[in-house]
Amino acid sequence: MSLVPYSLTRPFLFNLDPEEAHELTLSQLARFQHTPLSCLWRESRVADPVHVAGLPFPNRVGLAAGLDKNGRCIDGLGAMGFGFIEVGTVTPKAQPGNPKPRMFRLPEAEALINRLGFNNEGLDAFIANVQRAKFRQNGGILGLNIGKNAATPIERAADDYLLGLEGVYPHADYVTVNISSPNTQNLRSLQSDEALDALLGTLQERRQQLIGLHRRTVPMFVKIAPDLDEDQVAVIAATLKKNAIDGVIATNTTIARDAVAGLEHAQELGGLSGRPVLEASNRVIRQLRLALGKRYPIIGVGGVLSGADARAKRDAGADLVQIYTGLIYRGSGLVGEAARALRA
Repeated sequence: MSLVPYSLTRPFLFNLDPEEAHELTLSQLARFQHTPLSCLWRESRVADPVHVAGLPFPNRVGLAAGLDKNGRCIDGLGAMGFGFIEVGTVTPKAQPGNPKPRMFRLPEAEALINRLGFNNEGLDAFIANVQRAKFRQNGGILGLNIGKNAATPIERAADDYLLGLEGVYPHADYVTVNISSPNTQNLRSLQSDEALDALLGTLQERRQQLIGLHRRTVPMFVKIAPDLDEDQVAVIAATLKKNAIDGVIATNTTIARDAVAGLEHAQELGGLSGRPVLEASNRVIRQLRLALGKRYPIIGVGGVLSGADARAKRDAGADLVQIYTGLIYRGSGLVGEAARALRA
């Protein structure tokens, strides 16, 4: 158990601007992750081993991409008891993201809105950070999440994803192709039938070459949005199977605002995460499970703020569960709570 209860630090963090609190937290994790001070937030990892997509996960609870876009804090975050961690989204070139302010809390709904826009230091810096991390050596599974630069035209998106895949492949346990952020213009158009088929076909062809080059097979996942109807989910499922993609992550943030209507900041542009996205995410997971069958790997993410929420993801059909916004509202104790609930 961590030495400092999150209930003591949360009021201080919530008095700061959300992005300022985010950066302060990451900077402290990066600074102290390899020192005795990591005991301040360290939690025991719940043992609940499971094989998914051919990978040996120590437990079913992971960190979703987006919190640590540059991979600076992999070991610090790993000390919270995660079975797996996903970092990124990284783009080939460094980019500042969207103008500030671009992150907003909706505490009444236990939610966040962000329009960060893949702000990151670029592929080279990302890989250097990943190489320094010891999380994989300590039994954790590491996912690396790739995207396109904002300045890259959507018709050339595959070029960026190919660069990302080639760069992260030697250092990843799995690679996630992020085509579902609402904060990069036109990105979600890549979820459409023909565009998705073309992109995944191109990436799969290159991955086969990388398998031969590196003599190891790294699973490839695709992260999709919750703002899809049943027909769109069915098309995506069929396209994933056609292109032999290893798994799917459901879901990213939502652009819907029904669940937070009338709250302060509710109309800010960006992706809404946290409790309001729980059921939308679970709906997509249920539809994917029906379309993909019992054995296809699904990682469920969106709205997990308790052990019961983690179980709801599992009941919907997810093999593994990721958290992000729940960590901000509940602290690192949520990781163990969710892992114990899933083990039970």
